[in-house]
Amino acid sequence: MNLSAAAQIANYIGGALQSPINGKYMPNVNPATGETYSQTPDSDTADIEAAVAAAKKAFPSWSTTPAEERFRILNRIATLIDENLDALALAETNDNGKPLSLSKRVDIPRASSNFRFFATGIMHFSTESHNMEDKAINYTLRQPVGIVGCISPWNLPLYLFTWKIAPALAAGNCVVAKPSEVTPMTAYLLSLICIEAGLPAGVLNIVHGSGPGCGSAIVAHPAIKAISFTGSTRAGRDIAAVAAPMFKKISLELGGKNPNIIFADCDWEKMIRTTVLSSFSNQGQICLCGSRILVQDTIYEKFKEEFIARVRKLTVGDPLEESSRQGAVVSHLHYDKVLGCIELAKQEGGTILLGGNRVQLTGRCENGLFIEPTIIEGLGPGCRTNMEEIFGPVVTLQPFSTEEEALQLANTSDYGLSATIWTQDISRANRVAAQVQSGIIWVNCWLLRDLRTPFGGFKNSGVGREGGWDALRFFTEPKNVCVEL
Repeated sequence: MNLSAAAQIANYIGGALQSPINGKYMPNVNPATGETYSQTPDSDTADIEAAVAAAKKAFPSWSTTPAEERFRILNRIATLIDENLDALALAETNDNGKPLSLSKRVDIPRASSNFRFFATGIMHFSTESHNMEDKAINYTLRQPVGIVGCISPWNLPLYLFTWKIAPALAAGNCVVAKPSEVTPMTAYLLSLICIEAGLPAGVLNIVHGSGPGCGSAIVAHPAIKAISFTGSTRAGRDIAAVAAPMFKKISLELGGKNPNIIFADCDWEKMIRTTVLSSFSNQGQICLCGSRILVQDTIYEKFKEEFIARVRKLTVGDPLEESSRQGAVVSHLHYDKVLGCIELAKQEGGTILLGGNRVQLTGRCENGLFIEPTIIEGLGPGCRTNMEEIFGPVVTLQPFSTEEEALQLANTSDYGLSATIWTQDISRANRVAAQVQSGIIWVNCWLLRDLRTPFGGFKNSGVGREGGWDALRFFTEPKNVCVEL
């Protein structure tokens, strides 16, 4: 099949492409050019009702479809994603502003991997049994929850969208999903792929719209029994306030203010190369980026000098150019927020070592939303710049002298999503990893993911775990059966 972006995006409900019931649309803007290149449905409660009705109709059949058949369909979706990598990557870059090379290398291949992993995983998903000597046998049945809601963010549009949808479908649920209204195109193209792959009507329903108009309707609908959400901590609180009294299952993957802890005995070349990547990939718009860089004082000046030199070489440019390493930030709203955070850092007494300014390109991207990679030092651990998520190309540097001080700085934040530790001392690595208050710890690497492992954060970074068996467990309900002998 040949995928291409649509001038007017459609919802995918009941196996068919549909216009929003209210007839309303929102502009879909390419942040690198400032131009509106498509229209996105501004769906509301009526569209969610239609999606839920389609899911209810499909659930009895899909929930009892053999795992082998679910595997076949989901694996076909993965194959079609692979076959349409170029079109999907271009759509993601046009929506998001990230370099096309990054979309091709990371986002789209990982979306395919999500479907393939969970398609395979459901074939090997097992449950427990317990023998009560000569009295009884207890065994656990895991059955699909029913209709589930999946709401995904704009920073990794197809990757995180499929990260939620794939395990839900594999487990036998029907899904009502909402992609970010800021980056809708890859979700629309996924609709076409699902039709081509033969996914039964109503099993997956993709409804486009705003958070208040569409997302809230998903969260509040009584027939939707579980909510998987990735986004801001503020939105997560709002979702929990509605869903918890309705006793829905909730998985919330929220913000991060991740520490990158660098000890003097690190592998220098690998560390400095990876730290540049972990600081500024996708313009810092990845929840796992290391935005607080903590460096042992004996190597602090050396690190600062080389880090600045390497970051200065990151080319900010047209995302379609192969040489570009930094693209546009995602929207005018986010652009203003990031620049406002840089101004706040100055007011708090921070020193801008590099960047901090708008970037004005020429030609196709003269109206694009580009910001220089920014490095700041001189701020205390409790200031707003070091406590609040910026989610842009901005990092702070802080020296530490001892392991205890490094841990104190790392754990100051109200967030606890991920952390990176750089040291050649395996005892220290294990000791620090056990004490850092984050759900994901990388030692001498970054963003190396095994889909079999749990994914999620501590504190304000969310509740619940996604990934691997945890995702399949979340999207199923356990039932104990006791058989007396």
